[in-house]
Amino acid sequence: MITLLARFFIKNYKEKENPKVRTAYGILSGGLGIFLNMCLFFGKFFAGLFSGSIAIMADAFNNLSDAGSSFITMLGFKLASAKPDKEHPYGHGRIEYVSGMLVSVLILLMAVELIQSSIKKILNPEAMTTSAITIVILVASILVKLYMMCYNHSLGKVLQSSAMVATAKDSLSDMVSTSVVLLCTFLYWVSGINLDAYCGILVGLFIFYTGVTAMIDTINPLLGQAPDPEFVKRIEEIIKRESAILGVHDLVVHDYGPGRVMVSLHAEVPASGDMLETHDMIDNVERTLEEELGCPATIHMDPVANDDERTKELRDMVRNILQEIDTVITMHDFRIVPGQTHTNLIFDVVIPYQYDMSKEELIERIQSELWKCSEQFYAVITVDRN
Repeated sequence: MITLLARFFIKNYKEKENPKVRTAYGILSGGLGIFLNMCLFFGKFFAGLFSGSIAIMADAFNNLSDAGSSFITMLGFKLASAKPDKEHPYGHGRIEYVSGMLVSVLILLMAVELIQSSIKKILNPEAMTTSAITIVILVASILVKLYMMCYNHSLGKVLQSSAMVATAKDSLSDMVSTSVVLLCTFLYWVSGINLDAYCGILVGLFIFYTGVTAMIDTINPLLGQAPDPEFVKRIEEIIKRESAILGVHDLVVHDYGPGRVMVSLHAEVPASGDMLETHDMIDNVERTLEEELGCPATIHMDPVANDDERTKELRDMVRNILQEIDTVITMHDFRIVPGQTHTNLIFDVVIPYQYDMSKEELIERIQSELWKCSEQFYAVITVDRN
């Protein structure tokens, strides 16, 4: 349905990487979510009112909160599409993360309310009535939520929208909770065993867990999480198409919201090359990154003396030492400063976060290995985290 509606209401609906098309999908998805959740609310509300089931009634108001969540998601997409201004020169894309966090908060509030209502029902049990129409409404609700989960999840991945992924997780929790409610309702219908309130507590706990995980997913981009490894790999592949670029390091991905990513990095180039030609080549790589990945890039040139035999010999020696210490260690920006009594080997090493050795221990280990080769070698090392 979402694809069919997109054909009617979204111009160039296939261009999902286009910011305007992306915003249109977010608004369309939010509007459809409001409509479907309101239909589910009214259906479950009357079913819960008729049967006297606290679990069905709570599930109904859960759908009402979902309609509010869809409205927040829709509003988030609209606000996030606002043009950059003086106070926000990089745009308003992170509003979408905030809207996803608000959806998570609504999920948590609904979970707490459901648990409280269920406990009250245990302390003060009430009789229930049920019928085939109640069963049909609950089954239909599960199918609708399955559809909503699928389209929100697929669009969330394509559009890189944490808000839509959070909504998909909410739909999944609704499916599970409604399934439990359906099971308890059916059990009461055929056997008279009333587990309604206990069912409500289980549903509430599951919804609470879903809210916590969804909140973590939306908070992480705001705190500055590491970029997607696949995205980093694509950047490196595009850069290394240029044979003149010898290596890439100090890559930083600046995330200002979905579709608003900037990249800065250092590219090693031959020191013997023509400066104007090399600068032109770097400009072309920056344009390619923006055209293919939609992210502006700033590349700093690091000249490397790749035609000096002594430098190459010592660089290979240091690389071998690093590989013997640990294969995860890499090196860049290598240069030498020779003197009459000693030679400084100046370079950066890159280690993962939470590495076993401290920076001081690693530097001491490298220096001791260099002295085994020659006591004239002194290392000047900068240790970076990957």
